[in-house]
Amino acid sequence: FEKLCSISLSHINVYACLVCGKYFQGRGLKSHAYIHSVQLSHHVFLNLHTLKFYCLPDNYEIIDSSLEDITYVLKPTFTAQHIAHLDKQAKLSRAYDGTTYLPGIVGLNNIKANDYANAVLQALSNVPPLRNYFLEEENYRCIQRPPGDIMFLLVQRFGELMRKLWNPRNFKAHVSPHEMLQAVVLCSKKNFQITKQGDGVEFLSWFLNALHAALGGTKRKKKSE
Repeated sequence: FEKLCSISLSHINVYACLVCGKYFQGRGLKSHAYIHSVQLSHHVFLNLHTLKFYCLPDNYEIIDSSLEDITYVLKPTFTAQHIAHLDKQAKLSRAYDGTTYLPGIVGLNNIKANDYANAVLQALSNVPPLRNYFLEEENYRCIQRPPGDIMFLLVQRFGELMRKLWNPRNFKAHVSPHEMLQAVVLCSKKNFQITKQGDGVEFLSWFLNALHAALGGTKRKKKSE
């Protein structure tokens, strides 16, 4: 879900407790994560921004290769070679909860009334040229946008969701679209929401045009690369 502290609701300097899965802000003395570690004896935390692990309340970094599976689930990466073979080697993956799934064909959580958007996002995730572009973050990492521009958030969140949908090492056979949908609500100025049904065709049209513009496209007949 959205990376917010479960107590302060802040998105700044958030850590995930790897024992109970809850999010807490900070790791310093008297921070929410620090207090949680003392009160419940939960000691291993992950910084959701830097993807570094820490032991609290002792406050030292944990270096352990066995934790790499967790960081990969949070931020999957794809090489050009891997992307080129996605449609040639359809292979079932086994999630950590024991279920099997086909990467790219996984469920999206229905938070409240967002099934119309989920259907569109899943359909777009299986359009190969679009999928291949967004699976490789380097394709759009350095695109220059005006200061304060929020529309590029759609590009970032769609790329993140695409990589999670196609991740062959997921913990479960479904993915949360929460951060993607929060970006949709923000960038559409609440024309499309999580709490009430929307029209899938209208959402598809708006979303593709918004991505096109955020990637440097114009209203002219010019394709976004």
